[in-house]
Amino acid sequence: MKKSLLVFLMFICFWHSNAQEERERIKALKTAFITQELNMSNKVAQKFWPIYEEYENKRRQLHEEEDTKLLDTECINDEQAEKILDEYLDIERQEYVIKKQLFKDLKEILSTKEIIKLHRLEDEFHRKLIREYRERKKREQENSKK
Repeated sequence: MKKSLLVFLMFICFWHSNAQEERERIKALKTAFITQELNMSNKVAQKFWPIYEEYENKRRQLHEEEDTKLLDTECINDEQAEKILDEYLDIERQEYVIKKQLFKDLKEILSTKEIIKLHRLEDEFHRKLIREYRERKKREQENSKK
């Protein structure tokens, strides 16, 4: 029993460290991608990234709250579902307020065209990330068949 618990704990620690490394790698890729695509000077980047990081942290916290509130819909009644739906909409409103503040803060260092481009670049980066993930999974499946 102790041995299986130890193996399980080691697996969890390994998985967590790999997940953390993967998040850090993705963050670095996103930073490089946005910096390059917006042609940011070092001066602008030094002002931009703290503002953007604060936005990302607030957004991440909101979505972590959202994840804890989204339950298995088979196990709740209509009244509970209505309450969860209201909470979900409130989180969406909060995310809008955070994004609006981001745009306001960024107007001090970027042009409005660059802010619009940033918004488009975020979507583009996420699409590329998903595409890369799918391609990697496909390669892994092909390799496991061999």
